[in-house]
Amino acid sequence: MPSEEHKWFIEHTSPGTAHMFGVVNFLKSLKTKYQQIEVADTDIFGRILILDGKIQSAESDEYIYHEALVQPAMLLNPAPRRVLVIGGGEGATLREVLKHSLVEELVMVDLDQQVVDICRELLPSWHQGSFEDQRLKLLYMDARDFLESKEQLFDVIISDVPEPVESGPALKLFTRQYFELVKKRLAPQGLLALQAGDYGLPFIDAHSSIYNTIRQVMPFVQSYRAFVPSFNTEWGFIVASIDQTYLLAPEKIDLLIKERNINLKYFDGETYKSIFALPKDIRKLLAEENKVIDDQNIITIY
Repeated sequence: MPSEEHKWFIEHTSPGTAHMFGVVNFLKSLKTKYQQIEVADTDIFGRILILDGKIQSAESDEYIYHEALVQPAMLLNPAPRRVLVIGGGEGATLREVLKHSLVEELVMVDLDQQVVDICRELLPSWHQGSFEDQRLKLLYMDARDFLESKEQLFDVIISDVPEPVESGPALKLFTRQYFELVKKRLAPQGLLALQAGDYGLPFIDAHSSIYNTIRQVMPFVQSYRAFVPSFNTEWGFIVASIDQTYLLAPEKIDLLIKERNINLKYFDGETYKSIFALPKDIRKLLAEENKVIDDQNIITIY
C-alpha cells in the first residue's frame, strides 16, 4: 500500500525519537477514566493495542512478549498452583499462565474494566477465551489495595502493567513500597515476574532503576530481555524471588516444557539461555545502579 494511503500513528519514545506505523484502520479510540486506549490495524504488525500513546502489543509478535514475561517464572517454580496477574488487560498473560495444567487458581487484578472489555471484544487472538476459564477470578480494583487487603499467598505473581508515564495508572506499581507488598504475598519458593521497560541502551535507565529497587526488597533478582519487533527494541523483564534461588540449565527447561505439555512458539531452553545472558556493559550498568524508586520519588519515562 503506498504511504500516502496510510494514516500514521507516531509513538514518541523520547523527545528526539519516535516510531511510525502505517495504519490501515483505527478500530477504537477512547479515553477511559484512567488512560487513553486505541486499537488499530496495520499492514506489517497486524492489530495493535496502544495505551497512552505507547504500543502495548501487536498481533504478529505479542507471543514473544507474553511468553518471555510469563514462562520463565512459571517454569522456575516447581508447583505454580496459585497465580496472580496484575494488569494484563489483553488476556494474553492469562493465556500463557493457563497453559500450565498445574494452575488451580488464577486471580487477575486490573484497574480499568473498559480496557479489558475492549480487549475481550477486539483482541480474541490474544486471550483465546482465557477470560472464560473456570480457574480465573477477575477483579477490577487498584492492585495495591488488593495486595494490602488480602492475605492470600501466590506461587507466581506477574506484574504486566503499562510503563510509568506521567499521570498514568501504573506510576506506583514500580516503587519500593509496591514490591514490599508483593513480597508479602509470595508463597515459599514464590516468584515475581514483571515487564520492566525498554532495554535499549539509550533508554535503559528506567529498567536499571526498577532492577535496583527490587534488589532492595528481594535477595534474588535477575534481569533479562527479548527483542520485540513491533517495539523495535529489546524489551526488559525481571524475575525475582524471596529465596536465593534456582536458575536452571537449558536442558531442564526443555524437560519441564515437555513434562508439562506446553505448546510454545518462542520460549525454550536455548531461548532461556540467550535472553538471560547479558552483555558486559549492561551487567556493569545494573551492578552500579543506585537509584531506588519510592512513592515519594517516582520515576517516569518520556
